[in-house]
Amino acid sequence: MTPSTPDTSPVLTALPPRRRWREVLLAPALFLAVAFGLISLAMATGWEETLTQIAKLGWLQILVLFALSLVNYLLRGLRWHIFARRMNLRVSILQSLRHFLGGFAMSVTPGRLGELIRLRWIARECGGRPERSAPLVLIDRASDLAAMAIILALSLSQSMGGHTIAAPVAAIALLLAIVVTRPKLLTGLIKATWKLIGRKPRFFARLRSMARSLSLFTSAAVLLPTLSLGLLGWIAEGYAFWLLLDWFGANVPFWKAVGIFTLATLAGGLTGAPGGVGGAEAAMIALLSLEGFGPGLSVPATIIIRVTTLWFAIIIGLLIFPLAEKKSRKTQLNS
Repeated sequence: MTPSTPDTSPVLTALPPRRRWREVLLAPALFLAVAFGLISLAMATGWEETLTQIAKLGWLQILVLFALSLVNYLLRGLRWHIFARRMNLRVSILQSLRHFLGGFAMSVTPGRLGELIRLRWIARECGGRPERSAPLVLIDRASDLAAMAIILALSLSQSMGGHTIAAPVAAIALLLAIVVTRPKLLTGLIKATWKLIGRKPRFFARLRSMARSLSLFTSAAVLLPTLSLGLLGWIAEGYAFWLLLDWFGANVPFWKAVGIFTLATLAGGLTGAPGGVGGAEAAMIALLSLEGFGPGLSVPATIIIRVTTLWFAIIIGLLIFPLAEKKSRKTQLNS
């Protein structure tokens, strides 16, 4: 193993220990704020109906929802591993899953920047500076955008023609994915932005270097399997949402349910809110209302699916986070 370097890079110094734990504490604060809003809406529109809907679910059904979310996380974790190995990072599949899942603890940091903690762990365990593995974050996010844009396009073609907002959101997501996975195009945009701003040349030089390194992931041998993993993962969560609506007695076609879930998730992410919290919930309730479902169904459906997807991921991340920190520090000390 190559000798590890001190944690002195901008990526790491941007997340000192005290601030990192403040970012972790942001999760329960956001959860309480959004939960208060949803509970208030449920009370204002019929608390009894909301409780009645939630009471329809048994423990087995809840476990199925959690299991489908776990399928999504594991498939995307495998995708992360493929990208890491493509960059010649000496990580095992267990290390990659530990890094990927542990990063979920920071999902509700602004812009999900806290997930850059994964780069700290990789740097400690593989040596070198975090900038070496920084393209992982870009390609991982771009792969999610591409997969979700394709799913939304499929949903539009099948049964979401009435949701006029779906088309522009899908187009934006796909456009962003194309830009991030086209090194020359991304490098050109970074250069044009630097010329417009005229400041921080070293920062933009690092961005250009990261953009050029994305050429590692543009071959069909890499894009096809990783895109497939992303598609299967996100469809698994969309399927969970369809099951949930069916258990609540809502007769919603499969692709429409998947489209509503994907559109709400994308809309929440595009707002820039940490983890899409607030925006995704509002979008999901609004989209269900367009289908004719009142708060008595849309609110409990939104609460359950968000708990079994986003907040389940954060809980997993919080459980794995200390282990990932301990393992990476131990490897760093022994190298």
